[in-house]
Amino acid sequence: MSQDAQIDFTDPAFQADPHPVYAQWRRTGPVRRTRLPSGVHAWLITRYEDARRALADPRLSKESAFSIGSSRTANRADGPAAVLSRHMLAVDPPDHTRLRRLVSAAFTVRRIEALRPRIAEITHDLLDALEGRERADLIDAFAFPLPIQVICELLGVPAEDRDAFREWSNVIVAGAQSGDRLEPAIRAMVGYILGQIAQRRAHPGEDLLSGLIQVRDAEDRLTEAELSAMVFLLLIAGHETTVNLIGNGTCLLLRDRDQWERLRADRSLLPTAIEEFLRFEGPVETSTFRVATEDVEIGGVTVPAGDPVVVVLLSANRDEERFSGADQMRLDRTLNAHLAFGHGIHYCLGAPLARLEAQIAFTALLDRHPGLSLAVAPEDLRWRPGQLLRGLEELPVRLL
Repeated sequence: MSQDAQIDFTDPAFQADPHPVYAQWRRTGPVRRTRLPSGVHAWLITRYEDARRALADPRLSKESAFSIGSSRTANRADGPAAVLSRHMLAVDPPDHTRLRRLVSAAFTVRRIEALRPRIAEITHDLLDALEGRERADLIDAFAFPLPIQVICELLGVPAEDRDAFREWSNVIVAGAQSGDRLEPAIRAMVGYILGQIAQRRAHPGEDLLSGLIQVRDAEDRLTEAELSAMVFLLLIAGHETTVNLIGNGTCLLLRDRDQWERLRADRSLLPTAIEEFLRFEGPVETSTFRVATEDVEIGGVTVPAGDPVVVVLLSANRDEERFSGADQMRLDRTLNAHLAFGHGIHYCLGAPLARLEAQIAFTALLDRHPGLSLAVAPEDLRWRPGQLLRGLEELPVRLL
């Protein structure tokens, strides 16, 4: 049994740059049992091939595992988090198959591409609001409001509630590191979602939420708990990944002006550049929890039945055995089968939407703010707390 070397996952130094630690683990103990900030002991998988197999292994179950990783309050069957724990990322087939099928039609490549004009309009409206300003926090002014506006409109949820929603979301995804703020945030989120469902029942529209309610009420293919959890997942996952993709990618480019200028000069690199942002400093650090339903051998280590397993996507995507020059950002990298959106049946349903939003966002930034630069030293940037997501709290930039 491989143990960690007492790494403090909450240490700002680790959160600022976890890659050296993960690189050491890939070399010395790629599958290791570690105590996480929540107090839970879990097996962390850090190499690419092990990670890819684990993500698709049906013996590693999502059923009830979400509550292990999200918070200790989530283990209470009558607690507020129980309302949010019956979504696609927290269940196995056949429930997973049924739930994913109900929303997959809204996330086809064709349906997502039809959103391009509206996404472009929102993007330019946000950049219009920055005209004449010398400095801004690009997360607050651009990377966050763009995807949250898009997912709110898709669902039919009022985007003007986004500031409160952002506060709850930040606390919830930080998990145990949020301390006493966690349960109130979960209660507020539950109350908000239930209120939105009630409003859409009374006044249905053409949005995705109205469609999910119709499925729930007319065909009884969704339970009430599944409906609430689905809305929660779509709201959280529908914006968090893209916020961090835009923020992390912009930060990477501004820390290396040659890369920024190269992308400005050659926009044909943008598709591979976005994939490289996803690989090199991906928006999701770890998978959500899985639990071994039987003894499972992973990377030469036996994970006992009943133990939680976490795949470190950020580490797998820097695996030197899978990616040539893994610690180098190469905007023209073509062999790039990264795991930023997961793998297997839980592969991110919103990946096409995230890619489209990123493509439009980076194109607009390069066009309208060619002289964009960091307003602080790179070492002064603060990364969001928590184990699940990889993103900046703020991205101060100079616009002129």
